[in-house]
Amino acid sequence: MANVSSQDLGYEPIGKLLIKQAVPASIGILVMSLNILVDTIFVGNWIGSTAIAAINVVLPVSFFIAALGMAIGVGGSSIISRALGANQNAKACKTFGNQITLTILFTIVFVIFGLLFVDTLVPAFGGKGVIFEPAKTYYTIVLYGVPVLALCMMGNTVIRAIGKPKFAMYAMMFPSVGNLLLDVLFINILDLGMAGAAWATTGSYILCFLFILWFFLSEHSELKINSKHLGLDLPIIKEIGALGFVTLSRQAIVSVTYLLMNNILFDLGGETSVTAYAIVGRMLMFALFPIYGITQGFLPIAGYNYGAEKYKRVKEVIYTAIRYAALLATVIFVFLMIFPETITKVFTQDAQVIKETPSAMRWVFAATPIIALQLIGAAYFQAVGKAIPALLLTLTRQGLFFIPLILILPKFYGELGVWIAFPISDVLSTIVTFFFLKREVKLKLETA
Repeated sequence: MANVSSQDLGYEPIGKLLIKQAVPASIGILVMSLNILVDTIFVGNWIGSTAIAAINVVLPVSFFIAALGMAIGVGGSSIISRALGANQNAKACKTFGNQITLTILFTIVFVIFGLLFVDTLVPAFGGKGVIFEPAKTYYTIVLYGVPVLALCMMGNTVIRAIGKPKFAMYAMMFPSVGNLLLDVLFINILDLGMAGAAWATTGSYILCFLFILWFFLSEHSELKINSKHLGLDLPIIKEIGALGFVTLSRQAIVSVTYLLMNNILFDLGGETSVTAYAIVGRMLMFALFPIYGITQGFLPIAGYNYGAEKYKRVKEVIYTAIRYAALLATVIFVFLMIFPETITKVFTQDAQVIKETPSAMRWVFAATPIIALQLIGAAYFQAVGKAIPALLLTLTRQGLFFIPLILILPKFYGELGVWIAFPISDVLSTIVTFFFLKREVKLKLETA
């Protein structure tokens, strides 16, 4: 798993390069997902199934604020990759400085807002009944650490953009392992309950931040933290904003989806259905880790070569990434169709949850083999700096299809309507992405 420099992104064979980028990204995502998965198992077995639902309620709020860091990171990293490809190192450094400033400013404002309206936001996101108190406890503590998480998310994408995928992987592994150790200490040994789970999570954010800070202060990074680059530059802010808005919109839609799903499922099936969704949601994060890894590995390669005007390589990495991701997605699909009951029992021994979750899991993952095209297609437009189509494709699945479906289908099919909305929206959004991507390849990449 050799490391990659930014210059190698324009010369190494695409298949080999994609593996070098995707494998560390996949391992990092796997470890992070395992952390979330094991964390959920610990919480479910040491605190109770209601605690799983409580954490799921809090996720949309913390995800959205952390997504500010991810949005600024992805938007700026697209600029950095293309700038390095065009030998514009000064622009890359200035962009990085602006990313740091923007991340700190935005996340602190949102954390203050989130703490002021805690009693309104928690119930709004599904923290009702017996779920409210544990959700409020978890939410309040985790929110303190979200600015640190946002800086971690931003920094991780930049590390990958400059061709250091192994360090990006390490940045995801350290806090994941730390979180599990802190879980054992705070929940099992000190018996701090939901507060212990929250402090373990917040502590893991700090570990990640310390590693990323070390990286950018070390000789391993082409980009350095420099006070002269922290001053905001309007053209760079606009470009970061246009591209970052794509990621932020995606995460905002995810948060809205969690809000709607938690409330709809609570009304249809109470705490049991919310817990079932929490378990399925964890599997969505965990099971698809190699697909997300390939997507993350694809971004800097496509961005660098597009900036260097090596369009043949851009076309090659699109097709290669889709093939690799589709193959892995099919393997994941088969596994989840066969073992949903076994997976559910790992999380909880609650008989009602075990009865309901496997069917939901099968429906949610029913269209998994085709999602590679949708993910890579949307990522391409973001990587090459085309904000409008990237935004449209990002919003297509959940904004255009999924949210309307979960509002309409339950009126006719009850809780089943919620679960079948997943594969229907996957199929429809993949069709739309195929049309946009095919048109882009033909008009831009092949013509050039």
